[in-house]
Amino acid sequence: MPAVNDTKSNSAVLLLTGIPGLEEVHLWISISFCLMYVISIAGNSVILFIIKTDPCLHEPMYIFLSMLAITDLGLSVSTMPTILGIFLFKSKEISLDACFAQLFFIHSLSCIESSVLLLMAFDRFVAICNPLRHASILTAPKIANMGLVCVLRAVALIFPLPFLLKQFQYCRANVLSHSFCLHQDVMKLACSDITVNHIYGLSIALLTVGFDSLLICLSYVMVFRTVLSIISHMESLRALNTCVAHLCAVLLFYIPRLGLPVIHRFGNSSSHWLQIFLGYVYLLVPPLMNPIVYSVKCKHLHVRILRVFFK
Repeated sequence: MPAVNDTKSNSAVLLLTGIPGLEEVHLWISISFCLMYVISIAGNSVILFIIKTDPCLHEPMYIFLSMLAITDLGLSVSTMPTILGIFLFKSKEISLDACFAQLFFIHSLSCIESSVLLLMAFDRFVAICNPLRHASILTAPKIANMGLVCVLRAVALIFPLPFLLKQFQYCRANVLSHSFCLHQDVMKLACSDITVNHIYGLSIALLTVGFDSLLICLSYVMVFRTVLSIISHMESLRALNTCVAHLCAVLLFYIPRLGLPVIHRFGNSSSHWLQIFLGYVYLLVPPLMNPIVYSVKCKHLHVRILRVFFK
């Protein structure tokens, strides 16, 4: 493989891998990726259209769902073009600047999605534990401010990453382990000391995914305590049923999101296939499955989607 020159050069080229060992069937694999891309774009676009056009769905839960759909659309647009370029056109080269831009959007949008899942957990907590104050706590201005804080937090934390990477000299093999650029993957190619990047990357993971997942767990502990105190069995099931879709979205996002950085940093002996698999699951499955899960589990949304497409 060609190596990047031992100089700081913005014109240096990195190579994305696709799925090593399966190059002969990349074209066939691209069919499944194309389907995932189309379903992700169409599904999240339908969610946004239904919520925007139906005043009955202008409630906190559906506004947060709109934020989640916008984030998932951004993740799909940020990752799928390079993936399809590899599998359809064997276009594996990406410049350093393009790689830095892609990793900025991927990590920023992932951070925003984590924040939105936390806000959705807070919505479920207030709706179940303090239902009489739900409307007064989650007003439209407060929701807008929450969304703005999520975006600002993500940008503030991720913005330094491309500049930290830009200071390095890239003189090692220039092959990335995924079909897209991730910070933990790119920094391993540097021949400089990457201790600062290791510490900063781990700090971001703790401040975003670690902190958010901890608060989500605490909110559901309170939710389950409240539900268990409800005398009526039917009311308990009804309250829990409103959380099922969100719990599915949380598991789809956090399991691979927590596993991938751990494997990159500490799993040197782990299978390369596992890293590749988790990378695809982490970025492609949530945008694909979230609109499906919410369309099935949210009764009001489900009914309105059927009403639009099957009048």
